[in-house]
Amino acid sequence: MKKVILFIVLIVGSISTQAQEINWLTFDEAVEAQQKNPKKIIMDAYTAWCGWCKKMDKETFTNKDVVNYINENFYAVKFDAEGNDVINFKGNNFTNPGYDPSKAKSRNSSHQLSQYFGINSFPTIVYLDEEANLIGPIPGYKTPQQIEIFLKLFGNNDYKEITTKEDWENYNANFKYEFGK
Repeated sequence: MKKVILFIVLIVGSISTQAQEINWLTFDEAVEAQQKNPKKIIMDAYTAWCGWCKKMDKETFTNKDVVNYINENFYAVKFDAEGNDVINFKGNNFTNPGYDPSKAKSRNSSHQLSQYFGINSFPTIVYLDEEANLIGPIPGYKTPQQIEIFLKLFGNNDYKEITTKEDWENYNANFKYEFGK
């Protein structure tokens, strides 16, 4: 009987742990998934040396509301913006020709895909539409509450209605935050 109870506790515990994780994909996997089931892509552009990136992984990307919203509405990609992956995107191969393996855990050269998306600081969250076209990069560390407005802005296509600074200020002022800490 104790073994059965222990087994049930382990199963329930592993299910609840899995439910609290973002389903991270490679960039290639996300673009391929869009062909079968169109969804937007959210790309976390990070570097190995970035303390704010690690803080965002630990505090923002583990928040249950953030996890649930991203998994429901986006294909999520982790992208090492100074890494050595070869990425084929829109008919081009993006690499990091200046990559130095001895600097894998410290500052390295910028990946060509980082340059393509205009990533200049870390972390940067890049949002792509259902056809992998750039919507926009949002630089800087974001708490769960700070990222919520962008997730919903892009996830619900509200960004298409914002064409002026006043539109953004109005959207921002009237946004109803729902994510918990």
